[in-house]
Amino acid sequence: MRRLFFSAIAVIGLSGAAIASDFGPLLTPDELQALNGQPDAPLVLDIRGEDYAQGHIEGAVSAPYDLFRGPAENPGALVPEDQLQAVLRDLGVTLERPVVVVHQGSDDSDFGAAARVYWTLKSSGVSHLAILNGGMGAWAAAGLPLETKPNAPVPSEVEITFSDRWLATTDDVAAIVGGQSGARLIDSRPEGFYHGQQSHPAAAKPGTLPGAENISHSVWFDDQTRVMDAPAASDVAARLGIGQQEELVAFCNTGHWAATEWFALSELAGVEDVKLYPDSMVGWSQTGGAMQNTPGLMQNLLNHLRAN
Repeated sequence: MRRLFFSAIAVIGLSGAAIASDFGPLLTPDELQALNGQPDAPLVLDIRGEDYAQGHIEGAVSAPYDLFRGPAENPGALVPEDQLQAVLRDLGVTLERPVVVVHQGSDDSDFGAAARVYWTLKSSGVSHLAILNGGMGAWAAAGLPLETKPNAPVPSEVEITFSDRWLATTDDVAAIVGGQSGARLIDSRPEGFYHGQQSHPAAAKPGTLPGAENISHSVWFDDQTRVMDAPAASDVAARLGIGQQEELVAFCNTGHWAATEWFALSELAGVEDVKLYPDSMVGWSQTGGAMQNTPGLMQNLLNHLRAN
């Protein structure tokens, strides 16, 4: 994968355009700090919500994760294109300026928020993207400076057309389940969800997609907060029997954990045809589509009570 040679920045002072040509998909805190000192620094989107006010990276703009999510009854649903365009304009996003997504970095589940925002921005046409690996937890551990004053974004006039290049719709998934498409379905949830022992509160019932296999999002982490690098991700994909040209669809409950799976396979391991099913099992179960690993009515009730 493309990586930025940061020692060269320090020596020759690369321009913003040169930085953008060799950017992401992961940055360490020291790498982001080096970029923040450049004349054309990236736009830093802090997606933590209320925690932004407690301290954030210098120049970072608050961009709460909820701005990129669907309604409570189906959180994984896509934000309508016109609404998403308005959000990106308000945040000062353009298609050309590099963007760094910053999450809390509290655990491997938390990374899914950054990956979902990254996927949304890439699908919107933003050219240069990165995630701060380890999030604000790694930034604080590195002893790097924080500020508490809010930063007002400079609104843009960006125009987007949301791409379906990395998107699987419910109709696409139905075609796979029905045998009209040969894509491989990857359930990114912990195995309790896959086996129907747990379910999301908004799901109509527990279970998984027929024919899906379970590869938990957690396999892509070096520890509880940092995603592994590209060579390690390629090794994991190979051990899982995932080919570089294989067509894959990642899903979970609401397109959160699955965004991590998409990011690791697409952006790190370099698998060419990975798609995210954003509605995932909450959306699918609400359609009444076929499912497997779904327990009977009484067991369903007991599982729901245990989960809540």
